[in-house]
Amino acid sequence: MSTQDIPARKADGYDVAAIAKDLIGTAIVTLLILVPIVAYKSVITQYSLVLQARWGVVLTILALVVGVRLCMHLFVWTRAPSPVQAAAKAGPIRIPMADRIGPWVFPAMVAFAVLLPFLFGFERRPIDLGIYILTYVMLAWGLNIVVGLAGLLDLGYVAFYAVGAYAYALLSTVYFPLWFGNGVVPWAFYITLPVAGLLAALWGVILGFPVLRLRGDYLAIVTLAFGEIIRLVLINWFDFTNGPQGISVPKATFFGLPFTRGPDGFAAFFGLEFKSIQYYTFLYYVILALALLTYYVTNRLRRMPIGRAWEALREDEIACRSLGINTTNTKLTAFSIGAMFGGFAGCFFATRQGFVSPESFVFIESAIILAIVVLGGLGSQLGIVFAAIAIMGSFELFRELTFFQQWLPEGTDLVHFRMLAVGLAMVLMMRFRPRGFVTRRQPTVFLKERKAVSGDLVKEGHG
Repeated sequence: MSTQDIPARKADGYDVAAIAKDLIGTAIVTLLILVPIVAYKSVITQYSLVLQARWGVVLTILALVVGVRLCMHLFVWTRAPSPVQAAAKAGPIRIPMADRIGPWVFPAMVAFAVLLPFLFGFERRPIDLGIYILTYVMLAWGLNIVVGLAGLLDLGYVAFYAVGAYAYALLSTVYFPLWFGNGVVPWAFYITLPVAGLLAALWGVILGFPVLRLRGDYLAIVTLAFGEIIRLVLINWFDFTNGPQGISVPKATFFGLPFTRGPDGFAAFFGLEFKSIQYYTFLYYVILALALLTYYVTNRLRRMPIGRAWEALREDEIACRSLGINTTNTKLTAFSIGAMFGGFAGCFFATRQGFVSPESFVFIESAIILAIVVLGGLGSQLGIVFAAIAIMGSFELFRELTFFQQWLPEGTDLVHFRMLAVGLAMVLMMRFRPRGFVTRRQPTVFLKERKAVSGDLVKEGHG
């Protein structure tokens, strides 16, 4: 049967009254939001503070919002499927394009990540951006264990990030030179990296014990308080953390070879011309290796009994307990393992920045990491990569939009609008794709059918 044999279904008639009612309601809500925020602007003159009216801007935004809402009514929400789409639905079942290319997406992205410095000619800007995004990919993969797999809402994940960073800062500048002498400092990063992960995991267990009986909003409040407690301790315990002044930390070396111009440096040892980009390329491959390690370990744990226990806890804690699963140990392992990867990322962050202070570990960092996990799709490793690229890449994109400055009012900085744009994107995502960028993922346990030699149908379980 050809597509001409299928008559196109016409869209139903527009309900003018309902559309008008919706547009009036939209206009009222928009005005209620815009009047206190946009309608008046405070201007400081030489002698006083004056309120400047901006009703023209309010009416422009109002017309734009109502116009977009009207277009949605006319062209999106009442649109009928085309004859080609109807024929495709009535025809034979085809494998979706996403299923065909899905298995190749992650290997292609890994290959691109490995070749990124070569593709951009070892330029500083792309490598810095790659380090920036991969750091948040690793943090989001760690938080995904707690939120995506175990279903435990954690708003204080940045605390484990801070533990890892300060572990490296204090050990490399104070305790290692005191205990072993200055000769161990070039190796401090490699020694501190596992120690930072273990210390963060310990704090994850410490956080896990008070929240064993909490769920939902109560769990979110406690984890948020934990993150703020860690930040306030870092600010006020001046004798231990140097308070708001922060700590300067040494740079990482290539297994004892510093990235300096001298004869004992990395370039001289390998007979290369010294370039500062060599250090940033080294950092890029270090965070890439740590991110891939996080991905591999998370995937392996997910297929093990502990990973299946996390998913059972996420679906229904009461049913999980009735099946004989120790929910106490399950929650503690989720918090500790997720925190461990946060500690690894914090240790790397410290050596990359060369300086740590409490201002780097505020609540907005936890919110951004959680937003990456949610927008990527709970439990989806690949979706987290897409979400991290979209969110963190958009932050940097606003720094490059300086050519729009000539059309904006004087004193307006586009960088200040980046969180507004990300928030709007999150609202749209929750409206049109509430399950995130990648809504499907490979199941942990599935049944695969095959034919035995005798011709009988046998089912095999795979994990």
